Amino acid sequence: MGRPAKFDRQAAIELVMNEIWRDGFEACSVKAISEKLGITRSSFYHAFGSREALFLEALELYFSQSPDKALAMLDSDASVLGVLTQVFREVCRSRAADPEARGCMTVNCVAELVGVDDTLGPVLEKAILGSLDRLERLLGQAAANGEIEDKGDLREKALALQNLLIGLNVMAKVVRAEDDLWAAARQTLKGLGLYRK
Repeated sequence: MGRPAKFDRQAAIELVMNEIWRDGFEACSVKAISEKLGITRSSFYHAFGSREALFLEALELYFSQSPDKALAMLDSDASVLGVLTQVFREVCRSRAADPEARGCMTVNCVAELVGVDDTLGPVLEKAILGSLDRLERLLGQAAANGEIEDKGDLREKALALQNLLIGLNVMAKVVRAEDDLWAAARQTLKGLGLYRK
C-alpha cells in the first residue's frame, strides 16, 4: 500500500495544469508528474485515480481562470458586444503577458488529443463546440437586445468568433506584442460588425 499523499491537492492540480499547458498532455507522464509533486506513483493513483482524471481536474481549473469565462456569466440585460470586445481585449492582454507564450491550454490540447485520444479528445471537442454554441446564444441575445440585426447569419458569426479566439491563442505563441494581437482581433470584430468601444 502506498504512502498517503502529503501535498496540497489544489496546488498540485495547478502545478499539473501549468505543466500540461506548457508541455502537453503526453509529455506529462505519471512518473514525471509524481516526481514534480514529490510523491510515489502509488500515491499519485491514490490521490487522482488516473492521469486522465487529473487532466480533467486541471482543465476545469483552467476554465475557471480563462479570459473568456466572462462570457459564461453575462447578464441578459448586459451589452453583449461590449463584453465580447472586452473579452477579446483581455485574451490579447493575457496572452501577450505570458512569458512562456503558452497560448491556450484547451487549444493546445485540442491539437494534441482530438482524433487521437478516445477519452480526452471528445471532452475537448465538447468544450470547443460548447464555446461555439455559447457564442451563438450570445449573438442571439445581442440581436434580441437590438445591438445587432439577425440576418440569419448568427451561426456564421459565432464560427468566425470561435475561429478568431483559437487563432489568437495560436498566433500569440509567435506574435508577442499585445498591440499586434489586439489589432488583429479588433479588425476582425469590426469586420463582423461586433466591435464596441
